[in-house]
Amino acid sequence: MALRQHITERQRRLGIELRKLRENAGLNLIEAAALINLGRPHLTHIEAARTGISTERLRALVGNYGCTSGPYVDELVRMAESNGKGWWSEYRKALPQQVLDLAELEDRATDIASYETLLIPGLLQTEPYMRTLFRSARPDATRAEIDTLVAFRLARQRILSGERAPQLRAVIHEAALRMVVGDPHIMRGQLAHLVDVAANPQVSIQVLPFDQGTQAWRSAPFLLIAPGVPELETVFVEHPSAGLTLHDADAVRQYQGTITALAQSALPALVREETSALREEPDSWGLVQHILYTHTGGAR
Repeated sequence: MALRQHITERQRRLGIELRKLRENAGLNLIEAAALINLGRPHLTHIEAARTGISTERLRALVGNYGCTSGPYVDELVRMAESNGKGWWSEYRKALPQQVLDLAELEDRATDIASYETLLIPGLLQTEPYMRTLFRSARPDATRAEIDTLVAFRLARQRILSGERAPQLRAVIHEAALRMVVGDPHIMRGQLAHLVDVAANPQVSIQVLPFDQGTQAWRSAPFLLIAPGVPELETVFVEHPSAGLTLHDADAVRQYQGTITALAQSALPALVREETSALREEPDSWGLVQHILYTHTGGAR
């Protein structure tokens, strides 16, 4: 039995789910392994994601654990059967595994919720905006390395226009819209891009204004990624050095509550309508247009 040298987030998550189901069933490793004619060490490696499991054995195992949720089991099977290959595979030698894992999570998502405080979400950035960010974060990087980072992020964005496009709900703090990344020209293009993307029925963009006070600091920037099965939602908390991936049920519920609270405090979603300027109540469209005006230096 050959053991994996490199473990992806998908493989790790499958092992975690199988261990959770076994523990909920009140079985130890020896008892559970015997159910599918395996030894304890083999099941230990499966739960640690060091080796895979066949579809037949997976279904038999979770059935014996008393799991009756068809969609959940089907998704576990899909995770086990996947070879992990996708458009992100060509970047394996160039980018960290965690970044590739994020792309794979997004690729199988049906819903993505995003919260950002100081920057535009990666899935909504323009090329000049992201190129400026990467150059600032990695001043010693070569042009080729920056090009690779930009190409990868642009490829991630293609999920929003694909056949299985997820629903994206983004809450962006007003500070991110006012933060000048690069120069006013780049910011004008970035804000105009937000307006254009908001026309996509799969995308909802809300702005959390400054007048909400400390509400903005409820959380660090994060992504809540759902593959259509509630039990398998994942939280990706962004950090400058390395992101944090969370899938504990309590942590997921906490971030679900956070994004709901932030969305309730934010302005109504960005909708491109000519009548928006006539509304008495403030909304995301009006605020974006106001900030766009400031980035033009007051010139239309």
